[in-house]
Amino acid sequence: MNTAGRVGADARTDDGTDDGRVVVIGDALIDELRDDAGVREFVGGAALNVAVGLARLGVATTLLAMVGEDEDGDTIRAFLDTHGVELIQTASPHGSSRAVSERVDGEPHYVFNTAAQNRHVDFGPEEREAIENARLVVVSCFPFDNDAESAALDEAVADGSKLVVDPNPREAMMADRERFERNALRLAGRSLLVKVGDDDAPFLGADGLGALVPDLVDRGTHVVLATEGRAGARIVDGGIDVSSGIASLPGAIVDTMGAGDASLASVVADVVRAGRPADSDAWSRVLDRAMVVAAATCRAEGALLQTPEGFTSL
Repeated sequence: MNTAGRVGADARTDDGTDDGRVVVIGDALIDELRDDAGVREFVGGAALNVAVGLARLGVATTLLAMVGEDEDGDTIRAFLDTHGVELIQTASPHGSSRAVSERVDGEPHYVFNTAAQNRHVDFGPEEREAIENARLVVVSCFPFDNDAESAALDEAVADGSKLVVDPNPREAMMADRERFERNALRLAGRSLLVKVGDDDAPFLGADGLGALVPDLVDRGTHVVLATEGRAGARIVDGGIDVSSGIASLPGAIVDTMGAGDASLASVVADVVRAGRPADSDAWSRVLDRAMVVAAATCRAEGALLQTPEGFTSL
């Protein structure tokens, strides 16, 4: 394992812990976008998008991800350093992950390289120390179809009260759907917050979000953030159930890639700063802000979190 991009030391307290720091665990890659306009490349990956989004919202963030020692890896490391995200990287024998995406009706469809299909994350002493000291731990696009990787994650993140999970299933890089469903739902059942999208339900054993959300609650998930594309989003926290439509902002929607990651980053940033909302009004404010961030992100190409002028997270 190698480390790079170590920043954010000002967030450390006198006892060595990270006050307010979030650890994000998952993927980092190069998104190669192909469409009628040509070919463009962006640094991406769901976990990386969330980590960079949190940093852009002012939250000290560490990313645990696999990155290769190659030109793409250099690009990823430089991007994280630019945005002030600390990286604890897992070595990749196949180089850095890459996703080739084409747009169909505005939505991205992906083909992943060998590295992405063999993604993994080490949980050594440095990673475990970062997890132990984190205020929250966000897991996104993790290889839940691998039992050994899932068991290692389970053991490394023992405190479910600070765990946030976005299963983010990607069929094109999934080796075993049944294992993915089993392991993702097990972790979700002991998490503080789980984010799911309308396309995730079939990979989590449910017929739509209407069935998946109550199933997650029954399994023990404390808070569910359900994003429904054009229908907006919903948060369920015990007896609290609030919804928000897509925010209306100036300009056309350019690219929906990263909208879900941006909304999750916004919600996590608010929870880090102010704690878990205690009532419907507070959760509605959090969700409304997340929808504004998602709408702004959709008005720029690529998955980098955007905010409208004058935006404040709290």
